Amino acid sequence: MTKTRFIPSDEIRSMFSAAMSAMYRTEVPAYGTLMDLVAKVNAETLSADPKLRERLEDTDSLDRITEERHGAIRLGTPAELAMMRRLFAVMGMYPVGYYDLSTAGVPVHSTAFRPVGEASLKKNPFRVFTSLLRLDLIADETLRAEAEATLARRQIFTPGAVALIEKAERDGGLDRADASRFVTEALETFRWHDKALVSPDMYARLHAAHRLIADVVSFKGPHINHLTPRTLDIDLVQARMPNYGIAPKAVVEGPPTRKCPILLRQTSFKALNEPVLFEDKDGTWKEGSHTARFGEIEQRGIALTPKGRALYDELLNASRQLVRPAADGSNATEYEKALTEAFTPFPDTWEAIRAEGLGYFAYSLTEKGRKAKAEPDASLDALIADGLVQFDPIVYEDFLPVSAAGIFQSNLGDEATQEFVASPNQQRFELDLGAKVLNEFDHYAGIEQASIADCRQMLTAIEAAE
Repeated sequence: MTKTRFIPSDEIRSMFSAAMSAMYRTEVPAYGTLMDLVAKVNAETLSADPKLRERLEDTDSLDRITEERHGAIRLGTPAELAMMRRLFAVMGMYPVGYYDLSTAGVPVHSTAFRPVGEASLKKNPFRVFTSLLRLDLIADETLRAEAEATLARRQIFTPGAVALIEKAERDGGLDRADASRFVTEALETFRWHDKALVSPDMYARLHAAHRLIADVVSFKGPHINHLTPRTLDIDLVQARMPNYGIAPKAVVEGPPTRKCPILLRQTSFKALNEPVLFEDKDGTWKEGSHTARFGEIEQRGIALTPKGRALYDELLNASRQLVRPAADGSNATEYEKALTEAFTPFPDTWEAIRAEGLGYFAYSLTEKGRKAKAEPDASLDALIADGLVQFDPIVYEDFLPVSAAGIFQSNLGDEATQEFVASPNQQRFELDLGAKVLNEFDHYAGIEQASIADCRQMLTAIEAAE
């Protein structure tokens, strides 16, 4: 009996990411322009910084930057979230982190589906920031009930996609033919639909409650609302976007410009105002428009420890107490100045960040370390001082709630900013998800500790061979 040859989940994820990128390039032509700009900036940055290129090559991280994408979707019901988890699992993507965006005026809570193993991340680090609408935050009870009824009537997954998810779960994987069909079927969930599920009147009432609520409830599915490439110099991309006919948002979200990048910096171009048809009560279709999809760019830095993240949050809050960025960009210069000054206490060398325990690092043997004999009980610091061990920042693979909300709001407009009572509910989110989310700090700490253990094992092997 011939054994079925299953396609690795990493390969299915790569197939899906490529298909998603091609679809989005067709739907949003400015995305293609953005990709060209990012590719050019990345090539220039690597050419101007041979050391950066060398470290990316040595850590087997160079190729992933070209392939790297993250998308974002917004779901309406717990059932949609639970099935989405199962869909992403077929591609080797798992929920990491819990994000409560209600604190920043956006009525959702979220997780990021992504690969978690080092080998899988290097193969293809595709990730999707996935939000679930908080209907409990809609004050109008009548509107809330109407929204619930509308969402209950829709089915965002094709029967083919559901059947293949169930087959992968039952059999332990998909063969090449099924994997190809799975990508085709799954892609339908993320496609743009220009016919709304709601009447013009209901859309207007949803829109008045919050633009994001209208975006989630009004359509047949959770259209991908941005697909983000990774750049090595986001400030240069931001400066050049107007030359490519793209109007960027006024400020880059996240930490300020630094020699040693930390966490995540993001910018975007304004959301598209797209034609949509709404079915009126008399059955006729009325022309209207909807604003949701936009282009985004990101630059990723080092993953911070709880101590580093606490310092980051403290400094970000300090800057925003001085100047809070306006969605229309009217105080962009003042905000950027306040942000840069506020972050002065955060060290800006890899050595200081490591010494103060602010970031996670991956450790490896130097060329000297691969040949030298080391004391078996030597400390990590001693091994580094002796030139036997080197360290590289571990890339932050996740997201920042304030930054995500800032991207949303700059595209939704000032009037979309609302005050919600902070109401994190990770337990409820995980119940709806059908699984626990992975704690990102534990994940990064595990990668760091594994790299240290590998170094010590190799040094022991060298000693034993002599």
